[in-house]
Amino acid sequence: MAISAAQVKQLREKTGAGFMDCKNALEANDGEVEAAIDWLKARGLAMAAKKAGRVAADGLIGVAVGENRAALVEVNCETDFVARNEEFQALVRHIAGLAVAHGETVEALAAVPYNGTGKTVAEEITEAIARIGENIALRRSAVVEVTSGVIGSYVHAAAGEGLGKIGVIVGLETAGNAGAIEGLARQLAMHVAAASPLAIAPDGLDPDLLARERAVFVEQAKASGKPPEIAEKMVEGRLRKYYEEVCLNAQTFVIDGESRIETVLKDAEAQAGAPVKVAEFVRFAVGEGIDRPPEDFAGEVAAAAGSA
Repeated sequence: MAISAAQVKQLREKTGAGFMDCKNALEANDGEVEAAIDWLKARGLAMAAKKAGRVAADGLIGVAVGENRAALVEVNCETDFVARNEEFQALVRHIAGLAVAHGETVEALAAVPYNGTGKTVAEEITEAIARIGENIALRRSAVVEVTSGVIGSYVHAAAGEGLGKIGVIVGLETAGNAGAIEGLARQLAMHVAAASPLAIAPDGLDPDLLARERAVFVEQAKASGKPPEIAEKMVEGRLRKYYEEVCLNAQTFVIDGESRIETVLKDAEAQAGAPVKVAEFVRFAVGEGIDRPPEDFAGEVAAAAGSA
């Protein structure tokens, strides 16, 4: 029998399944909505497994802050349309909340019970794939903890409370008045979002990355034709410049545009009444490092039209 757009719309509203899934379910059940719902439920895992092979490079970063401990998670979907979906956002927000206690690794977080459902986080994500109709993946999780101090957080391009396209958490350690530097902790999180440091100080940089950068500077110095002693000074000067670009403590504070972060931290000692240092920071941006296939929107529309 012919299936109307109104029937498909009704089934989508009830199940959250994709357009073609709903159409196929109705066709397989002679237009009976309740039977189609059961049909979709019975095939939920199979549909989710099929969708899991598709690239999920969009999504949201979730941020949750607890007592001296905070977490970041990246949950990916396929499109920004789904990233703006309330069900998807609730899923990310809930997973971020669980990550505060369990988010040291993705594997550990995926095995945690998803409150009130009798399922694990991984199982709930599989259910969400079937309901929402796109591949969804818990990609990354990280936790920052301070023994004595404060944690600042920031989300950029916010989609809701604790959700955005870029998320940052920064832990400031101090034995002094942590409350006095809460504002600074948030400002530093904003700075990290904007400046993208790779480490707090040079000794935290990836040795392989540092070796590659140094090799480039050495070749540049050799090409200058300068005497070896001058060339070595050129290399060291360029390394110092590189540290200023990628090491948090050496960067220029984006809030005032002139102070070094190390100076800002030193100045904060007067407020806290004790030394203040950055213990750790984490910055996630949605989809960074994921290879995205070239988009063929016209082809997708044509394929959908041909199967309608």
